[in-house]
Amino acid sequence: MPVVVDPDPMVVETLLAAMPAGAHGVESVDRLNAWLNSHSDEYVVLLGPTLTDGEAVLTCETLRTNAPTISTILARESLDGELLAAAMRAGARDVVHHSDAASITEALNRAYELYVALRGPAGAIHMSKVIAVFSPKGGVGKTTISVNLALALTEKGARRVCLVDLDLAFGDVAITMQLFPTHSIEQAIGSEDALDIEMLDQLLTRHQDSLMVLAAPPHPDTRERVTPLLVSRIIRTLRETFDYVVIDTAPAFDEQVLTALDETDEVVLVTTLDVPTLKNVKVAVETFDALHIARDNRHLVLNRADDEVGINADKVEGILGMPVDAQIVSSLDIAAATNAGSPVIVSDPEHQLSAVIRQLATDLAGEMVGGTDQLTTQSEAEAKSRRSRRRK
Repeated sequence: MPVVVDPDPMVVETLLAAMPAGAHGVESVDRLNAWLNSHSDEYVVLLGPTLTDGEAVLTCETLRTNAPTISTILARESLDGELLAAAMRAGARDVVHHSDAASITEALNRAYELYVALRGPAGAIHMSKVIAVFSPKGGVGKTTISVNLALALTEKGARRVCLVDLDLAFGDVAITMQLFPTHSIEQAIGSEDALDIEMLDQLLTRHQDSLMVLAAPPHPDTRERVTPLLVSRIIRTLRETFDYVVIDTAPAFDEQVLTALDETDEVVLVTTLDVPTLKNVKVAVETFDALHIARDNRHLVLNRADDEVGINADKVEGILGMPVDAQIVSSLDIAAATNAGSPVIVSDPEHQLSAVIRQLATDLAGEMVGGTDQLTTQSEAEAKSRRSRRRK
């Protein structure tokens, strides 16, 4: 995915708006180098206009020799001949005006085409989508939504879906689905440098033909030994073979969750209609903004959305500053299905939760681009989706 480098957070935010889902922003070349050291499959770096010409050209030259499969694009405020010549000598693939979104998209497309050509069809990245289901407060139905969403995605024609339980201390995905895994994330500890899909495949538990589950460790004390690097490697390895990776996160901004969110294309944010939860969710949204997490790719779900509590969807949108994408009303059937280990979307396909989750899955699947589709298609689809949500 593209990486944007610029010391000005507002510039980073503007440039990320023109990028496909999953693009990442850093504020310095040093942070870029650290990012690339742990993300070896990046294919393009966009150098923002606040970087000096000298620093941008030097970065192009460094990447040309140290990472030849990564294209560099300079986004500048002015395009003079001397800069263009220096950039081309340094190995830049494109120099574009920083406000020309169409030129930026075209440059990104050319960079991806070159990346595929250099690596060959067998080495091209499988374009999957990572979806994190998050809430800063426990007990809001996050795991129920994660499980049903993963199952709904398998109905959308996806070849494979993996559900990852990243609530490393108290994960409930396995018991919610009546699974009894013999392996979990715990068996991957210490494998940061050796992890591959063959190793990871042995740790997965099958629920259905197209759904696999990576269970949380059985004991809470294991959590501290799961490093952020391991979390990153697990997600990136799963991307290689699964169409969708759904992550049920812990209700906290710990290092493991932040790493997962950094790898995420879409965030499903779950809240209930009580003041303490809404306060925490508002803080979470502000944290997402500060860290550039899934900007413009967030989906707000109101669980137990009953009018009797005195807070409705309009008030929630005003408090959080984002539209409500789905509402689920309280139902004893949901708790009964959870206790029976049979998710509602399977046990009662006509239930209101099943309908809501299927629509959410359709929205997420509708934005997904196939393995070799152009970035232009993805950017246009996301822009259309954003415009539609703002009009509602």
